[in-house]
Amino acid sequence: MSDSAARGSARDDVEATVEALKALANPTRLQIMTWLQDPHREFADWEPIADRDEYGVCVSHLQAKSGLAQSTISSYMATLERAGLVRATRIGKWTHYKRDEHTMARLAEVLRRSS
Repeated sequence: MSDSAARGSARDDVEATVEALKALANPTRLQIMTWLQDPHREFADWEPIADRDEYGVCVSHLQAKSGLAQSTISSYMATLERAGLVRATRIGKWTHYKRDEHTMARLAEVLRRSS
């Protein structure tokens, strides 16, 4: 890898880290990420619409658990998705969200290296 490519990659890591940290700076979005870490336990009160291991949690269940308006949850999830922290999958009329564990591990590694 050339020096300029390495600098570009490092800059990309920094920008991605900043975007992820901005997304996680909101207490509700951070709480949602915690819930999505163990969806079977956190959403046991709701019957899954699709396989939680593969697709994650239905947005309607996120709304019900949080008590927030659908528009607020949709906005929060869009922010998390843009930051690469969750993946969205549409199943029928419902969108499901799952943590992107690869991105979470990369974020943890970048933070570990910077301390």
